[in-house]
Amino acid sequence: MYDVYEIRKDFPILSEKINGKPNTFLDSAASAQKPRQVIEKMNEVYFKQYANVHRGSYLLSEESTEEYEEARRIVANFINAKSDKEIVFTRNATESINLVAACWGRKNLHQGDEVLISEAEHHANLVPWQVLRDELGFTLKIFKLGDDGSYIHEEFLKQLSDKTKLVAVTGMSNILGTVFPLKEITKAAHQKGALVLADACQLIVHQKVDVQDIGCDFMAFSGHKTYGPSGIGVLYGRYECLEKMPPYQFGGEMVDKVSYEHTTFDVPPARFEAGTPAIVQAIGMGRALRYMQDLGVENIEAHEAELVEYTTTRLAEVKGLKIIGTAKGKGGVFSFNVEGIHPQDLAFILDKEGVAVRTGHHCAEPLVHRMGFESVARASLGLYTTKEDIDNFIKALHKAVSFF
Repeated sequence: MYDVYEIRKDFPILSEKINGKPNTFLDSAASAQKPRQVIEKMNEVYFKQYANVHRGSYLLSEESTEEYEEARRIVANFINAKSDKEIVFTRNATESINLVAACWGRKNLHQGDEVLISEAEHHANLVPWQVLRDELGFTLKIFKLGDDGSYIHEEFLKQLSDKTKLVAVTGMSNILGTVFPLKEITKAAHQKGALVLADACQLIVHQKVDVQDIGCDFMAFSGHKTYGPSGIGVLYGRYECLEKMPPYQFGGEMVDKVSYEHTTFDVPPARFEAGTPAIVQAIGMGRALRYMQDLGVENIEAHEAELVEYTTTRLAEVKGLKIIGTAKGKGGVFSFNVEGIHPQDLAFILDKEGVAVRTGHHCAEPLVHRMGFESVARASLGLYTTKEDIDNFIKALHKAVSFF
């Protein structure tokens, strides 16, 4: 049984009062709260066994190294990678995408080539390709979404061509909640000889992700959205791709042999992990993913699917409220505007009622403009969200509408 009220007991912050009101946290899409199990695991490492990894010939270092590499194995298992050698630890998903752009893109993209992305991309999966395009002279193409924010496969196929070398696309929009059919996209891209990079930051929190089933060549996601710590992210790369890529940064740990005249580099994933890594953060992320596995990702998905339906129904009760993104099968992200109320003013009133939502363009400014807005408010669900949270949210919205 998925008992959300028992689960909430694992998240100490959710019992804290906000402005004297229950903590109604609806900003998990930006960064999720952390369960006690993750916090305690990280504290345990700092208290009892912290040391640098890989090179220490003493017990603490050996224990830290084992925990760190076990986290890599947990990640590989969580996404069903063929090997833990396909898992590169980064600072966050943004760095993961930048790593692909710098190491694979700079080596493989040339004038006349094309990179294809969607209108729904986060800045982290848009700006690196713009900068690299300006440097290398390839073409950056963008395929359109429906006016309701839905993915349209025909629009994708229109832009996909024999010149496409990379398709870089989100698995789930952080604005619209639209879920992209990554397996279908990957199959079509591979038929044209293109590689696929999936930004799974939102998707992996809400649905089971299997990289072998999808068939993508790269995937990026972050620890802080998967109920783990900030400062740690993942780049999954098919080993055949990673081993052909030059290093991203240079220094200790990523080398094979070094002399004053010449340096050779280690094999993946070490090649891409220069310097002392985020040891405790990686271990914390591993514990967070194990927490999700213990709950059952399918159970989390079912819980959130019920909440999405409930939230959609309740939002329809609010006068003047428009949901931005109403694609069928969308995930638990609700961007919205209320007629006559600036999103920032709206968020101010909601905060007074203990309700946390996010406002602005959510690092997807072109998409917000494409949907006809300068700024939007966004409420997002997590595995700990309850119907009572949604009821508090709706009550606060009614109060804001009445106030303005």
